[in-house]
Amino acid sequence: MKTQKRTRTQWLALLGVIGTVFYFLHVIIGKMNYPGYSSISQAVSDLTAADAPSREIATSLATTNGFFTVTAVTLLCVFFQNKLNKPFRVGIYLFAFMEWVSAIGYMLFPLTEKGYAGTFQDVMHVIVTALVVGVSVASMILIAVGSMKSVINKKFGFFTIAVLGAMMLGSIGIGVLPIEYLGLTERVSVYSVVIYSAALCLFAFWYKLENATTE
Repeated sequence: MKTQKRTRTQWLALLGVIGTVFYFLHVIIGKMNYPGYSSISQAVSDLTAADAPSREIATSLATTNGFFTVTAVTLLCVFFQNKLNKPFRVGIYLFAFMEWVSAIGYMLFPLTEKGYAGTFQDVMHVIVTALVVGVSVASMILIAVGSMKSVINKKFGFFTIAVLGAMMLGSIGIGVLPIEYLGLTERVSVYSVVIYSAALCLFAFWYKLENATTE
């Protein structure tokens, strides 16, 4: 059985998986360094808030996650150039843009304190979040459409739709359920995007170059 020869870009795309590991490390270790932190009622952003006891360690791990993830999704833009179809490629470009906005935006505008204090910095944090969510939805829709148009990539299209559904369910839950469950509902939405980022990188890693026709 002939082993598929992968490009250097495909191997480097695995940096996105490493980035995902660092994201969850920032959550786990951040919580360990934040006495009284509640994953049910508190948002992930509280771990890197300006007054959080976990800020230093959580921010360093989140920054590492951002570096690996942004590098990987930028490489995906290069790898999928002239491959598959236009909806899929535009979706990848939007997803990469979202990761850049997320990495830079949250680094520049962390919450000033847990919850929402209403300062300029907090307002900008919310704006970054809204932009990240909106672009994430648009990118996943386009990637799903592009995948479904391709006979051999329909499974990834269905997977993308499932992840998008989970993300939207979490977003709806934030507005519907009591504030005491903010952390839980937010995690459904945020973790969906984080895991999907790793899945996109694995999709590129396993992508067969002989199927790289532009539709």
